[in-house]
Amino acid sequence: MAFLVDTADAGTGSPVPAPHPLAPLTAAEIETAAAAVKRSKGLKDTARFVYVSLYEPAKHDVIAFQNGTTATAPDRLVKVVLRERAERATYEAIVRLPPGAAAGEAGGAEVTQFNRVPGVQPSVMLEEFLAAEDIVRKDPRWQEAMRKRGVEDFDLCMIDPWSTPNVEPGVGPTDGRFVSPLTWVRSDPSDNGYAHPVENLVTRVDLDTLTVVKVEDYGVVPIPQKSANYSTAKISDPDNVPYFPDGPRTDVKPFDIVQHDGPSFTVKDNHLSWQKWDLRIGFTPREGLVLHQINYAGRSIIYRASLSEMFVPYGDPSLTQYRKLVLDEGEYGIGLLTNSLELGCDCLGEIVYLDGVVNDNDGGAIVLPNAICLHEEDHGIAWKHTDFRTGYAEVRRMRRMVISSIVTVGNYEYGYYWYLYQDGSIEYEVKLSGVISNGAIEDGVKPDYGTIVAPGVYGPHHQHFFNMRLDMAVDGTTNRVYEVTPTALPPGPGNPVGNAWRAEEVLIEDETMARREADPLAGRYWKIVNENVKNELGQPVAYKLVPEHTIKSFAHPGSAVAKRAGFIANPLWVTAYDQDEVFATGDYPNQAEGGADGLPAFVEAGRSLTDTDVVLWFTFGTNHVVRPEDWPVMPVHPIGFRLLPAGFFVGNPSLDNPQPGGDHCHH
Repeated sequence: MAFLVDTADAGTGSPVPAPHPLAPLTAAEIETAAAAVKRSKGLKDTARFVYVSLYEPAKHDVIAFQNGTTATAPDRLVKVVLRERAERATYEAIVRLPPGAAAGEAGGAEVTQFNRVPGVQPSVMLEEFLAAEDIVRKDPRWQEAMRKRGVEDFDLCMIDPWSTPNVEPGVGPTDGRFVSPLTWVRSDPSDNGYAHPVENLVTRVDLDTLTVVKVEDYGVVPIPQKSANYSTAKISDPDNVPYFPDGPRTDVKPFDIVQHDGPSFTVKDNHLSWQKWDLRIGFTPREGLVLHQINYAGRSIIYRASLSEMFVPYGDPSLTQYRKLVLDEGEYGIGLLTNSLELGCDCLGEIVYLDGVVNDNDGGAIVLPNAICLHEEDHGIAWKHTDFRTGYAEVRRMRRMVISSIVTVGNYEYGYYWYLYQDGSIEYEVKLSGVISNGAIEDGVKPDYGTIVAPGVYGPHHQHFFNMRLDMAVDGTTNRVYEVTPTALPPGPGNPVGNAWRAEEVLIEDETMARREADPLAGRYWKIVNENVKNELGQPVAYKLVPEHTIKSFAHPGSAVAKRAGFIANPLWVTAYDQDEVFATGDYPNQAEGGADGLPAFVEAGRSLTDTDVVLWFTFGTNHVVRPEDWPVMPVHPIGFRLLPAGFFVGNPSLDNPQPGGDHCHH
């Protein structure tokens, strides 16, 4: 849907199409907003732009405009987060864009708010991430530590700028702005440096002053020497682990996916239509891929769906490893780290790509080509039944729509995949890959908190947590949530043979009940219900969240680690909608004290959750006990969850799938 505003195109005199209120910012809008802040506030070069992102209008304003209840589109607002290095201060600004900003008309942008935000550290900026490597390499204390380990060519050293969690004195949000880089060594510029970790050497870099403020050397552990490369050119090197003397496989025949008539979906201005599904695709520098207004056959299911936070706590208490407690999204921004995808490599089939647009730290725009991949996949059978009396069989195949992006965060890769199915179900999957963040260990020593993957190299145990924010709208925004637990009945007159069980439902009435536990052995799930809309059987329409891959945090309650990511205490939280409550760890988790913001703070309001606008926050994850097979680059490990219709339809929504055609299917 395109929206028009009363602004004349300078060349034609006709109205200029305005972007949809939820459309991601264009390059022109990013630069217009940044220029307005610079001009209005007289910013110096020491003021750096952390994020320039769309400040989304309130849900009810967008819906009212789309329904025609209000004739005026919501203001196009931009939220700007700044770090002023000279002042060691963080600022937020809100900029109102003029109607023609998306088309490059910069005049009229207005800074409506500009506030200093005390006691916080914004995310690590890309320029800081890259600068840390050179800063550490030039430090004489670090150089001396490397010489003790027999390393003289510092240009071959890899420095990964890990965040500095608030788990020890002197690293709170008001103590400075830090990262704590770790070191690896390459044998040549194309070598996999993660095969050669430098143990017991930790640095601390002040990002405001761009200086090394601390070098900690806890003693030399020999640097592992065995190579572990994964490129085609090097896997047949006898010094490589693993070693494939015959090189790449030669018995793999070509596999091509061809849709002769093209794909079955269309995309226009980030609006995707595929069969009965339609939705809007967004992109932000912190969250990356975002889905808006997910509808099936014109009926709303989810208003906004996004990855709210990631947490990767390591379970190794050694001096090098215990600081690895990274909040990848809140501390770095996964939109900024999104890959440009390649046909035949990252995506296969008839592909449509969307670019991502983010800001650089000067306030300019960066276009990430092919950041989002759209395509269809065959997904096996949708349903089948054979009448054994007559031999007559009916079968239909399932097709799914795939919306994906892939992010590189230092050593790890994360693929984020949304799947839409013809039966009305939705699936979200994270595919974990990349290189483990490892450590070095003395020969003959067995690690207590990890697994040896190569001579002198071990992978520490760690956990991955992903929190999804699901702003629900099941046939409208008046919803409630039930926790459903299949429960066996006790033996007795009503259960004479001991087989009876019921699906017990508990209404989550308000935020005093917001924290919910999983029960995978019982098959517990959560049902989002609209009591005001009934299906043809008189039942309230609903979708259910089927939790998969739920894990328990091993961080002790009350510890600095547990406070750092309070959302991991429960797999599900339910809150009332608030347009400013977007991130499970709050707006500024970097070096935060922990527990003061995010979900634990949101639910303190005690708001009603009955027949209102509800948001589900679901956490899933995996315990990564590293295997030798995860080395030198780990096979993809998929985890995720599903949303299934539960009374939203009457009957199987995929019953109308066409019969398989061609010569491949015979009844």
